[in-house]
Amino acid sequence: MADDAKQRKTLDERAQMSDLERLRHSTAHVLATAIAKLWPDAQFAAGPPVENGFYYDVDLGHRITPDDFPAIEEEMKRVVKENQVFERVTISRSEALDLAQRGRLAALGDREVPSRFKIDLLQDIPEDEEISIFRNGDFWDLCAGPHVPRTGNCKAFKIMSVASAFYKGDASNPQLQRVYGTAFPNRADLDAHLEQLEEARKRDHRRVGREMDLFHIDEAVGQGLILWKPKGALVRQELQDFISEHLRRQGYSQVFTPHIGKLDLYRTSGHFPYYADSQYPPIVEREHLKKLADEGCGCGELSNRLASGEIDGFLLKPMNCPHHIKIFQSNHHSYRDLPVRLAEFGTVYRWEQSGELGGMTRVRCFTQDDAHLFCTEDQVAAEIRGCLELVKIVLGTLGMQDYRVRVGLRDPDSSKYVGDPAKWDKAEAALREAAATLGTAFTEEPGEAAFYGPKIDFVVKDVIGREWQLGTVQVDYNLPERFQLSYIGADNQAHRPVMIHRAPFGSMERFVGVLIEHFAGKFPTWLSPEQVRVLPISEKFLDFAGEVEAVLREAGVRVTVDRSDDKVGAKIRLAQLDKIPYMLVIGAREAESQEVSVRHRDRGDAGSSPVLAFRDQVVAEIRSRSL
Repeated sequence: MADDAKQRKTLDERAQMSDLERLRHSTAHVLATAIAKLWPDAQFAAGPPVENGFYYDVDLGHRITPDDFPAIEEEMKRVVKENQVFERVTISRSEALDLAQRGRLAALGDREVPSRFKIDLLQDIPEDEEISIFRNGDFWDLCAGPHVPRTGNCKAFKIMSVASAFYKGDASNPQLQRVYGTAFPNRADLDAHLEQLEEARKRDHRRVGREMDLFHIDEAVGQGLILWKPKGALVRQELQDFISEHLRRQGYSQVFTPHIGKLDLYRTSGHFPYYADSQYPPIVEREHLKKLADEGCGCGELSNRLASGEIDGFLLKPMNCPHHIKIFQSNHHSYRDLPVRLAEFGTVYRWEQSGELGGMTRVRCFTQDDAHLFCTEDQVAAEIRGCLELVKIVLGTLGMQDYRVRVGLRDPDSSKYVGDPAKWDKAEAALREAAATLGTAFTEEPGEAAFYGPKIDFVVKDVIGREWQLGTVQVDYNLPERFQLSYIGADNQAHRPVMIHRAPFGSMERFVGVLIEHFAGKFPTWLSPEQVRVLPISEKFLDFAGEVEAVLREAGVRVTVDRSDDKVGAKIRLAQLDKIPYMLVIGAREAESQEVSVRHRDRGDAGSSPVLAFRDQVVAEIRSRSL
């Protein structure tokens, strides 16, 4: 078995597989064995372990659906019960080709048709690399391994889903069926994983966001383009107000920039044409486009001329940094002016593939809590610490204390990175030193740097154990060089500033999507779109309910009154479904005593309270941003 060409691992890398990856890799073979028994005409391509499980790509006349999963799993259980040995056999390239021509690879015996995907995958194996097959029972497969000793080790598994996938990820290749599964060392671990998935399903931000009326995605607008509804906009605005307080405290200046810029701006920054596949197509001026059309210029030629710089155009901005650079560059700066800290809630545009879009977490248009700091080399360490402090404040306030820190470095063997290696060394050293001040362990990961500089990422674990990459801080010596930025130093000479990129939230869309799932929609009071709902038990108490509403609204509390004719029990159930933090029940006793009967979303009945005392309590809770 071989992986897709783009994902192909070397033999050394395969040997480094974790025990869990070996188990899942082996269970993929058990899955293929079962499918081959049920549908002998199946043609198999790749079947690697992946995050949280494994998959196998198969070409099959029968369309696999979830209705087939029980039969596949029963057949897999028989293979497991037989406790077949995973036997590795080294063969020559010609022997492997002969087996493939006989249809023997990824099959239970010879067939009338060749194992066509295995023939192709053989071509991906370097000439000097040893070729092997793995056999378990009658099932033979082209595979470099490694595996667990026997199929009996693969007892705790589950078929999860089936989807379509192009062979080798190329849309010009045949479309296959990709059967996903998962496996664990024991049943308890598998059950815990399945419980986590069920909890994740309940918390899915697309489902909760729809129930809470937070956001909308409309085909008429376009996939990956979020429409923030009033309640969702309140959550977003609260987050922006929260971080803006700390930006002012740290001396940031707020700026606004256009959503579009000239191609030459992004040519200078290096974003175009090198990352053209992840950007919206360039926009050419109408008059220029007409002239090119009159000349018979086709789409391919137009693309070539844009890429070469022969003609200019505009681009929906994929990054805010070139615009901030131009703001910095619009003034002369002395060393006394630095650091200059420019912040913007800036909207950017990326062309994600349609199959990669997912609610708010993978979109084509998103707003970053972006900032760029321009400083001297001597100021880099202190500025990084200030950025890291901001990220820690954000995560701490939201109760996301379980995180790891990843220092993304350049891969010395890659041509992806630009700039002077000596300056890369300085930037990486500065980030290492700053990461060491965080008081938490961090890992260094070569190959994870941005093309222009190394970075620190905060990878946060949510309440059900899933990891999300959120806040990021990056050090950049390269863009100041590309744009010829300068400041006048104490020696009265021109010097190049260092640039720091930072975004504690990252994408506001993604961050809010993660928060919805982290809190399961039960936002802390300060973030809740509706913080208090007043529930009069009948229309006789609507006047007093209105008075309570006015007192709270005057204090800045987001409050509504349920004026429906429903009974109070139904009103409470609806408020619980709407995840309102506080419910104030009002009847005859409360109206007479000028009190409210307080119920909390999670803690239940909290007793009676004078209206002003409750007002002071909830206002203090909101202002402290407590959880």
